[in-house]
Amino acid sequence: MSKPYVLGIDIGGTNTVFGIVDARGAVIASSSIKTRKHNNITDYIDELHTEIIRMLEQNDAVDKIHGIGIGAPNANYFTGIIEDGVNLPWPTPIPLAQLVSDKFGIPCAITNDANAAAIGEMTYGAARGLKDFIMITLGTGVGSGIVINGQMVYGHDGFAGELGHVIVKRNNGRLCGCGRAGCLETYCSATGVARTAREFLEIRPEDSLLRNIPIEEITSKDVYEAAISGDKLAQEIFEYTGTILGEAFADFTVFSSPEAIILFGGLAKSGELLLKPIRTAMEKNMLGVFKGKVKVLLSELKEADAAVLGASALGWEAKPMVTIVPPAVTPGNTIQA
Repeated sequence: MSKPYVLGIDIGGTNTVFGIVDARGAVIASSSIKTRKHNNITDYIDELHTEIIRMLEQNDAVDKIHGIGIGAPNANYFTGIIEDGVNLPWPTPIPLAQLVSDKFGIPCAITNDANAAAIGEMTYGAARGLKDFIMITLGTGVGSGIVINGQMVYGHDGFAGELGHVIVKRNNGRLCGCGRAGCLETYCSATGVARTAREFLEIRPEDSLLRNIPIEEITSKDVYEAAISGDKLAQEIFEYTGTILGEAFADFTVFSSPEAIILFGGLAKSGELLLKPIRTAMEKNMLGVFKGKVKVLLSELKEADAAVLGASALGWEAKPMVTIVPPAVTPGNTIQA
């Protein structure tokens, strides 16, 4: 094979992780940059290009990249565009596949970051052999990738699977970055856990290790560390978060009957603090025919490997982008040639 590698890039709300991947799915090298360092998408791509070229040079891979695959929030597989990146710092829409392809001179394809994680998990991780599962990414936001009968579900417009924006609190729900209120990710993402901590501390009188931290600086990691130290309030925050997730999972099961729901991302590393209330609430609220049938599993891939590997799989199929500007299409939209 003249070009034995692809690049996999996972653009998260906080960090962007990228890696060189070979045809067997081995990550040859990886690195990262801060997603929010630049308010301008051009400056961000410039830094991404600089760091990736450095990594390629260090691994003798500069002229050996077949294609680039990217997982990013609200990335449309069909058009190559991020149309509404609610957790990203740049104005949308962004013709990301075109911009990256032009910068690197290499074909590029993109998909939703959670879809990329699902593809990686299905190929290399806990979803191997599963034809029906849901991937849930618990990071800055809550993402999801839905696989039915072995096929990723994109929907007619490329946006299927935004389960993080299912409304779980219809009355007085938290405002979400998408513009609605009560979305799942406002409660069950890493940022959602921090919001819950601030709310609990403001309305409840009991002592907590979290009171030693300035309230606006509390993170989900702080809550986790307090919880494993025996802090009752922090443990109740995880109970609250896991219960909401479990109730949502019971609802998700109804429409796709998955064999498993797989959790990926920083918050998933909380282990039984989160898994126990999830499983309890899920079974309590599950439609009878599905009780006891759906497993809740943790990703088997370390760190960002699931998303990087899943994104990289798109790189093998990436084709040159062609800009098309018919009268009914906004300039800058792209499609795969």
